[in-house]
Amino acid sequence: MTSDDQHFLNVLAEYSKDIRNFTGTIWDASDRHFAWVAGYVKRRVPEGWLPEYARPLPPPPPPHPITGTYVHRLEDWVSRNRALTAALTAFVGTGGFLLWRERKNHNRKRRARRASNGARREVIVIAGPFNSAITRSLSHDLERRGFIVYIVCSNMDEEQQVLSESRADVRPLHLDVVDTMGTQEAIERFNNLLTRPHVAFSGASPHNLHLRGILLVPDLIYPTGPIETVSPEHWSDALNAKVLNTIAVTQALLPTICEFKSRVLMLTPSIIASLRPPWCGSPTTNSIRMFLLTFGYVETTIVSALEGFLASLRAELGTLGIDVVQFHLGTFDLSNAAGPKHHLQTKASGSPHAWPTSTRALYGDNYVNQTRVAHNRGLLNHTGSSLRELHNAVFDALTQKRPRKVWRVGRGSVTYDLVGNWAPAGLVGWMMGLRRVSLDTASKPKLEDSVQLSDRMGAIA
Repeated sequence: MTSDDQHFLNVLAEYSKDIRNFTGTIWDASDRHFAWVAGYVKRRVPEGWLPEYARPLPPPPPPHPITGTYVHRLEDWVSRNRALTAALTAFVGTGGFLLWRERKNHNRKRRARRASNGARREVIVIAGPFNSAITRSLSHDLERRGFIVYIVCSNMDEEQQVLSESRADVRPLHLDVVDTMGTQEAIERFNNLLTRPHVAFSGASPHNLHLRGILLVPDLIYPTGPIETVSPEHWSDALNAKVLNTIAVTQALLPTICEFKSRVLMLTPSIIASLRPPWCGSPTTNSIRMFLLTFGYVETTIVSALEGFLASLRAELGTLGIDVVQFHLGTFDLSNAAGPKHHLQTKASGSPHAWPTSTRALYGDNYVNQTRVAHNRGLLNHTGSSLRELHNAVFDALTQKRPRKVWRVGRGSVTYDLVGNWAPAGLVGWMMGLRRVSLDTASKPKLEDSVQLSDRMGAIA
C-alpha cells in the first residue's frame, strides 16, 4: 500500500469518528428533549386523562429532622466505638440465643420411653410421705409422662392413701424398714416384678420393666425455736423420720439399684441449710453477746447429715457407673398443688409465749424479727417458682446421659446458696433482722416486754 492510500484511509477514519460523535450528540439531545416533553405532558395533562402508572412518581418525603439526626448520631457513635459495639452485639446475641434455647428446652415435650408394643416399661420409686404436696405432685407428673410410679409405704394407711388416688400407674410399695424379714421379702417381690415378662394386653408381645431411678424425698417440715425449747424427743423423731429412714430405704433398695444401674435422686431444702447461721458468743459473761438466731438449725443439721450420706453414696456407686444426684430446692408456688399445702421451708410452729421466761427474754425479740423478715422475703409463704420447673428438672436428671451432680431448682436456691457460702455470718444475721442482746438487760424481763412480744407475734400471724 502506497503512502497516498494510507493517507486517504486515515482521513476517512477521522471523518467516520466525527460522524459518530455528531450523530450520538444528536440522538442524546433528542432523547433528553423527548423525555422533557413527556414529563411536561404528564405533569400538565389534567388528572384522569392518563392512567396512574403513566404518571411520574411523586418525590420522596424529606427525612424527619429528629429521626434523621438520631440515626446519624447512632451511626457516628458506632463508627467511633466499634469495639464496644461488637461486644454489645455479641452479648445481646449470645443472651438471646441462651434465652431461646432455655425457652425451647422448657417447652419441649418430655415423655418416658415405652416398650415396642407401646406399653409402659420405665419404673420410678419415690420414697417420701405421700401426704406431702411435693411427693404427690411429682408422682402425678411422672405418671402423666409415661412412668410407672411406686410410692414407698410403711403401713396400710399410707397404702390406702395411694390407692385412693385411683391412678392405675401410681402404686404402693410396702416397705417397712423396721421389719427386717418383711423388708427382704418385699424387695424380692419387687425384683421379681421387674424381671418377670409382662403382657400389657391380649395379643401383645411380652416385655420387661426397667427401674429408671429412685427419688428420695424426706419430710420437709422441721421443728422451730431456740435449742433450749426443742426436746430430745423432737430431735429423735426428726432424725429417725428424715435421716435414718432415708438411709434404711436406700440400703434396702441398693441391690435393685445396682442390678438395673438406676439413678438415685435426693431432694432437700436449701435456703435455711445454705444460710446455716451459727450461734456465736463471747467468753465473758458481762459483755454483749451476738446471737445469730436461726429457727432452722434442726433443718441445717438434718440436711447436712443427708448431704454427708449422699456424698459417701455417690463415691461408692460412682465406681459402678451409677449417678447420684442432689436437688437443692428453693421455694415453689403450691397454690395449685394437690394435697396439703406444706411449704418447702421451715414453718414457725409454736409461739414464744410457750417458752420459759428467761428463754423468751433472751431470744424472743430476735425470733420475732427473724420471723417477720422471713415472711417479708417469702420464705414462709406459698410463693415461688412454678412446680413445672421441678418436674422438668427431675425428668431431665433421670433421662440425661450425663446429669449434673447438683441441681438448684426453685426461687432463692441459687441466690441464698451464694449468700451462705460467701457472705460473712454477721452479714447474714443482719439480713435476717438480728440484733445484739445484753445479758444484763435480758436477765430482768418486764411484763410490758411480754405484752409487746405478744402483740408483734399476733401481727405477724
